Amino acid sequence: MACCHTETELEQGDTAFNVDASTITFGEGCLSEAGDIARFLGIKRIGLMTDPVLATTEHVANVVASLTAAGVDVARYDDVRVEPTDESFQAATKFAIDARVDGFISVGGGSVIDTTKAANLYSTHPAEFLTYVNAPIGGGVPVPGPIKPHIACPTTSGTGSECTGIAVFDLLEMKAKTGIASKMIRPTRALIDPTVTETLPANVVAASAFDVLSHALESYTARHFHVRPAPASPSSRPSSQGANPWSDLGCKEALKLLGTYLVRAVDSAEDIEARHQVMWAATLAGIAFGNAGCHAPHGMSYSVAGMVKGFQPEGWPLGEPIVPHGMSVIVNSPSVFRMTGDLDPQRHRDAARWLGADVTDVPDDQSGAVLSDQIIDLMKQTSMPNGLEGVGYSASDIPDLVDGSLPQRRLLDNAPIVIDREKLTELYEAALRYW
Repeated sequence: MACCHTETELEQGDTAFNVDASTITFGEGCLSEAGDIARFLGIKRIGLMTDPVLATTEHVANVVASLTAAGVDVARYDDVRVEPTDESFQAATKFAIDARVDGFISVGGGSVIDTTKAANLYSTHPAEFLTYVNAPIGGGVPVPGPIKPHIACPTTSGTGSECTGIAVFDLLEMKAKTGIASKMIRPTRALIDPTVTETLPANVVAASAFDVLSHALESYTARHFHVRPAPASPSSRPSSQGANPWSDLGCKEALKLLGTYLVRAVDSAEDIEARHQVMWAATLAGIAFGNAGCHAPHGMSYSVAGMVKGFQPEGWPLGEPIVPHGMSVIVNSPSVFRMTGDLDPQRHRDAARWLGADVTDVPDDQSGAVLSDQIIDLMKQTSMPNGLEGVGYSASDIPDLVDGSLPQRRLLDNAPIVIDREKLTELYEAALRYW
């Protein structure tokens, strides 16, 4: 299928793309459908996974009530770590094995959903921990077969994890994030209830929404599928297959929604329309990047989050430093898109326009700048950190940030430019401060 894109096709590039997605239910009150779906999937004893804060909320209570009414036995695990680590993944796996569950339901943000994916994988196909972790950090061994049913119930409007086969964690010995990527770990079903966003703190909404924005922008500007090498076999085509006509649809609509509703959703918890529309944008972008893949801003974010010093943002539990995922991504994004604009000026102009910028008479060589400036404007309006300095880094930290990101080849190699140590250094330097 021919598509508009500036890159030249490889002589042995891919000629096809996959369309994969979880079965999704979206709408107000749909968490009450959990029991019926679990019963339909044949689950008799389910592992309900959440974090300590969410454990006491009505969201979890509604899910438990629905499961109980359907006659499904519930084994609860409410000790999921926000921004999980290899150790917390392994603790959740032990719970799954000991509880002898035949299915899972996750109620929470990306940390909870990713932890559930890992616990499901390692309890179903036991292996040394690094076996399935992305190469070159881990073995990159393919998941050997299907895992147990997993119903994902996101409670933040950003992660998209309910739509993807990716589980991200901090590898403590590296002080950097990495992950597991396999279509086999994508949740079986997703229940996306936008009412869960109505009580989220403004800063959480902002960080999550910027994760959505980056999912959409990175997927839309990723290396195109037909300039990636053809897979050795059709079954080995990766989820991060590059930009394609299917992912483009979700990216475009998600960016339009964010251009209209992102700032409104952050400004007022009473703006129900805005918060629900951002949740829908998160779903669309999640499906998109689950089929295209992200690139440099996400690859750079892994060391930004993993090397955190003393940063503690408002809206997250106090007690230990954390750079929330959406923040760790967006502090890099303006730097990256300023650099990639020349490779596909029209896509960068279109994205800037959908996000609210005036692109009238913007020349090709300014397309990256106008997109970057529009992202920065949205960051200012929503009180996001001012680049890497805003989350506690300085120029002296750049060599370590580069070292932490260089191994993230799944992401970096999906970028439309070749990213090596020199290029990463340049990108981090440009991301130190924006205003």
